[in-house]
Amino acid sequence: MAATATATATATATSAAFPSVIRRPTSLRHRSAISSELLPSPATLFKPTTTNASLSCSATFAISPAAAATAASSQSVSFDALQQFLLSKNYRQADEETRRLLIVLAGDAAQKRGYVFFSEVQFIAEEDLRKIDDLWAQNSDNKFGYSVQKKIWEKCNRDFTKFFIKVGWMKKLEASEVDQYNYRSFPVEFIWELGESTPEGHLPLTNALRGTQLLSSILTHPAFCEDASGDEESDGEVERKESPADLRSFKPNYSF
Repeated sequence: MAATATATATATATSAAFPSVIRRPTSLRHRSAISSELLPSPATLFKPTTTNASLSCSATFAISPAAAATAASSQSVSFDALQQFLLSKNYRQADEETRRLLIVLAGDAAQKRGYVFFSEVQFIAEEDLRKIDDLWAQNSDNKFGYSVQKKIWEKCNRDFTKFFIKVGWMKKLEASEVDQYNYRSFPVEFIWELGESTPEGHLPLTNALRGTQLLSSILTHPAFCEDASGDEESDGEVERKESPADLRSFKPNYSF
């Protein structure tokens, strides 16, 4: 009984330490079987699901027209608060405001539950997502924003582990004989200022605690598809898949 209580307390403390971005199950093989249920909290506003990196810009989901009709539009949503936070370089509050805006733009159901289902992202207007992205890009010297993250993700062949490392959502474990990475603790280990050492695409954050379909749905939204065709040629070659020898030195740590 004591061992069980200790394990439960440890799991609870770990989950509370990292509520807003990413955690994966111990085995990749089991990821698709993990339920996407996640109890909402003030810092946990998105509803993540399992990985499906093959989502395309034209992906559709089985949601009724009535659900789509409840989505808000830029006519009724103000982006002023986000703009002010970004102008003042208050990236932490800008990140929170971005999550709030996506919940509002996703519709009544998302607002009532307090987080967004990946299947609701399609109902957010292109102009609204572009507005959010433009504000991030304009106030970060084009270092932050969803379109920046989209380019990095494409260069990583849509491999989310590589993407998380590239944007700094995972950190390398120093005391390890092989390359191992773990997820940063929210919010203290994330970078909330714009500096030379800040990884490109580090913000805004997207919850991927139990999967990446929410992030996939955002990055494959039609708002960010128009420039996809020329990204690889203009920004350099896409990262190639590692050879078996390279994979032996890459061993991400999926425990948390």
